[in-house]
Amino acid sequence: MLSGLTDSSYTDNDNNSGSNRPTVKTKNHMQKQKTRLIIRNTQLDDIPKIVNLQKESFPYLARYGNIWHPDELESHLQLFQKGQFVAVEPDGTIVGSASTLIVSLKPDYAEHTWKEITSDGRFTNHSPNGDSLYGADISTHPKYRHEGIGSMLYGARKECALRLGLRRMIGGGRLFNYCEYADKMSASEYAHRVIKGEMHDPVLSFELDNGFRFIKILPNYLDDVRSLNYASFIEWINPQHGRIINGATSN
Repeated sequence: MLSGLTDSSYTDNDNNSGSNRPTVKTKNHMQKQKTRLIIRNTQLDDIPKIVNLQKESFPYLARYGNIWHPDELESHLQLFQKGQFVAVEPDGTIVGSASTLIVSLKPDYAEHTWKEITSDGRFTNHSPNGDSLYGADISTHPKYRHEGIGSMLYGARKECALRLGLRRMIGGGRLFNYCEYADKMSASEYAHRVIKGEMHDPVLSFELDNGFRFIKILPNYLDDVRSLNYASFIEWINPQHGRIINGATSN
């Protein structure tokens, strides 16, 4: 199964607003942020390491087996290897991973659950002709958080969306700390207070810092004791999509 869009606490900023060109993290940019660590596409022999990473990153979900299984990761590679990424140390240690697929939603902000949008974690609904890169999962090892790895993985995703000419990147992010406030406010109020900067949520705040905008609450998104099954529907628009270049559109 899965882990959700983002594991927990990041503070790095990757907002590309205010520029005529998208600010995305190229491989050189990534290596400047954290020397020697690289982001690359996932390979088959990475799978056991990713499973172990998931257990470390998502202890709450791992208790219920709600993390990636080897057969699911194999399916991702068979269907869309270009959309699967790992962060790797020089000694081969995998300290971060990200999983994506391409989808089309009708309407654009249709209600969905994690199981529905990922075909129960196998990505068999991956649509090469779709217009949206969907972030199914991103994780970093607890010992490597606050080092920019999460933003580097988001940068790789943005590069993927740009390269494939996709219109946007979307996902559902767990409202990680909502369980601490559920008796005081609705999930929607909680999210909007985070957006206003009145509160901090390690997942939603990180997504906002990385250039995403909050669309709405997704109820019953994922069985999760922290978020009480609530997620934020988030969206990043590809600033190059549909641009006119020498009389022709970029897509």
